[in-house]
Amino acid sequence: MNTAEVTIELADAALTGDLALPDEPGGVVLFAHGSGSSRHSPRNRAVAAGLNEAGIGTLLIDLLTAAEDERDAVTAELRFDIGLLTRRLAGAIDWIAAAPPTTGHPIGLFGASTGAAAALAAAAERPGRVGAVVSRGGRPDLAGDALRRVAAPVLLIVGARDPEVLRLNDDAAGRMRGAVHRLEVVPHASHLFEEPGTLEQVTDMAARWFDRYLTRHAPVS
Repeated sequence: MNTAEVTIELADAALTGDLALPDEPGGVVLFAHGSGSSRHSPRNRAVAAGLNEAGIGTLLIDLLTAAEDERDAVTAELRFDIGLLTRRLAGAIDWIAAAPPTTGHPIGLFGASTGAAAALAAAAERPGRVGAVVSRGGRPDLAGDALRRVAAPVLLIVGARDPEVLRLNDDAAGRMRGAVHRLEVVPHASHLFEEPGTLEQVTDMAARWFDRYLTRHAPVS
């Protein structure tokens, strides 16, 4: 496993990320955090480790700068700025496509909470580069009209004990007209999948989804 801290230089920010690549990665999954989380999220890092074990590369990045993160901790406004998060995520997708360590590998997105909305919107913005999307306890409804433009296969994972988010995901799934999509409900799981064994189920579902739609069907850049 090759690991490195990387910096993604965008027009309005420099984003820090943790890149992990197996010797022969079947693709690279970019993680989009949300709701005040960061690349250090223990849940997303656990999922990323599981994907690495399955032979899939991962890139966990902070979509907000340190100064923006401090501001958001007080106001909680930037975590809901889906336009900003989408632009940053699209820039990271372009970086993966062009950077020597990752260029040529199919790209997937894994979004949690508000990061799931940004992942779906970015997939709609980069249809030729994003091969598959997975959402964990996400808010896909916040992607708005972009849902109708998503072409990549989408897996929505929600806990059975998270009824409001489950309803929002079900509604959002009905608006994804052009993409293969599936809604999976994890029994006994709440919003953060803190119950024993539930996060492992998320990891297994994500790995199988990316294996089916990402590693076997690389998109054309």
